[in-house]
Amino acid sequence: MKNKKEEYYSTYLELEKILTAQNPKSKALKEPVHDELLFIITHQAYELWFKQIIHELDSVMNLFQNSYIEERNLSIILNRLDRVSMIQELLIGQIKILESMTPMDFLEFRNLLSPASGFQSLQFRVIENKLGLKRENRLKFSKKTYDSQLNKKEQKEALHSEKECLFHYLEQWLERTPFIKNENFNFWKEYQSSVTKMLEEDIKIIKTNKAMTEEEKEKNILHYDKIFQNYNTIFDEKEYKKLLNSGAKRFSQKACLASLFIMLYREEPILDLPYRIITKLIDIDNLMNKWRYGHASLAQRMIGSKIGTGGSSGHSYLRKTLERHKIFDDLTNLSTYLIPRSSLPKLPKNLKNKLGYYFNYDNE
Repeated sequence: MKNKKEEYYSTYLELEKILTAQNPKSKALKEPVHDELLFIITHQAYELWFKQIIHELDSVMNLFQNSYIEERNLSIILNRLDRVSMIQELLIGQIKILESMTPMDFLEFRNLLSPASGFQSLQFRVIENKLGLKRENRLKFSKKTYDSQLNKKEQKEALHSEKECLFHYLEQWLERTPFIKNENFNFWKEYQSSVTKMLEEDIKIIKTNKAMTEEEKEKNILHYDKIFQNYNTIFDEKEYKKLLNSGAKRFSQKACLASLFIMLYREEPILDLPYRIITKLIDIDNLMNKWRYGHASLAQRMIGSKIGTGGSSGHSYLRKTLERHKIFDDLTNLSTYLIPRSSLPKLPKNLKNKLGYYFNYDNE
């Protein structure tokens, strides 16, 4: 057996490559700009963490591809998604470091960056694609597609990353939820009945409220009619299809109902991990927006209303993406359809047993 080459901390991490990868353009000037190194290191750190996020998302998608996902794999999925959200929190924190640089300091080397821009970050676009942001849902900047500012090699990589996404695999997994309808329990029908009863009781309270005028009562009842219609859209196949066609919804009706069932009965043991996965994806989506907002605020602070180095409108474009680039909005909006625990349809005993890891001693 050949002697193993002695490994050192610096060689294992290839620190020589990493630590010599910072080459401030201002070095060519008579007086190098002190804060350019900070700018470079912070963005290189972003890219390293982006690489780790992509690594985690790829592993999660790989696990979601199976037609049957074991309980232990759901735990792995949750752990890795949790790691993604922790990295996102770290990246948002790095904005504070960049804010230690004043606008005047940034202006000293800003022109040296042109036409380079954060919009050209391939890995950030890949993360968006892998999470499920579709090309047609993206906000164009300067009337151009998101990959127009990438070089040809990067454009191919960006296009390849559009082929599969976590949103799609999650939707398929939710559609396989087995508890929504069986011989003894029709969740749709029972839930609809509970919602109707709940809203009718609320309307009854309004009608008998002596403190309200007739005009106020009529206005409130009309509002409740709209709430009732909103609830009914998720049950009406034609109405839901209209929402899908208009882009108001992205998840299939089946996946939406499964998500709602998980949210409503999240305290049942077998639904704990699915519920936590759903809420973690909501967190990740919100953290993506939190990062965009922080970046938009930083851009405004540094350049005001000037055009960005990449030719975009800077903070204005970033702010517009906050609503347009949300991916798991359907999950976030499930709160619209939640009802009090006291109004939840009672689960049949056999279903309750399945959801609670019921053990039958007679089968020993």
